[in-house]
Amino acid sequence: MNKIKKYVLIVAIIVICVGIGIYVILPLLNMEDKIVSGDESEVITLPKPRYESETSIEKALFERRSVRDYKDEPLNLTEVSQLLWSAQGITDPKGYRAAPSAGALYPLELYVVAGNVYNLPDGIYKYYPHSHELTRVVEGDKRTELCNAALGQSHVRDAAAVIVFSAVYERTTVKYGERGIRYVHIEVGHAAQNIYLQAVSLDLGTCVVGAFTDGEVREVINMLDEEHPLYIMTVGKK
Repeated sequence: MNKIKKYVLIVAIIVICVGIGIYVILPLLNMEDKIVSGDESEVITLPKPRYESETSIEKALFERRSVRDYKDEPLNLTEVSQLLWSAQGITDPKGYRAAPSAGALYPLELYVVAGNVYNLPDGIYKYYPHSHELTRVVEGDKRTELCNAALGQSHVRDAAAVIVFSAVYERTTVKYGERGIRYVHIEVGHAAQNIYLQAVSLDLGTCVVGAFTDGEVREVINMLDEEHPLYIMTVGKK
């Protein structure tokens, strides 16, 4: 009888330990792949995006332009939040985003190079759509370094903030093969156009940049090895 009690006790302890393990580990498996050094100040919760404005889609399309000259005035976090949401924000409980993606595989990653943004210390931040947060991956104003990587285009240095797109091709090619590379390039165009239209609504200027040295951009941004830089978008006050 004592042996049976001991056996039951051992089984109960094992079940409890397994339960605790599952409770602790599962949330970690479901987390986005954040790079956090342990300093909570490096995680920035962005203001909630708004879903209505006084700017019609027709007006935004009509007024969309590439703007390279900016005032020496800061952006605010609400504007940064809205721009990032327009590119890759979550728009459906199922996780669908503002820009279409082949197979809903979402290969794009977004970074913000901040140098003149209210309540956002200078640095490079990665955007996490599901939590609508920024996580700092590099400290300090890196606009000049990014400008150099972009072949000296001065509006990269002069913008209040710069949005950098990268892609993890494997997220798409695992399903579509080599054709998936084309789908990724199409997708970054969708997301960039969303930022253009959102910038019109916010009365901001933006411009896409495709001329840069990939390796230098990757180094400045501190991208993961599997990421490939695709696009740079400068943003500032007109």
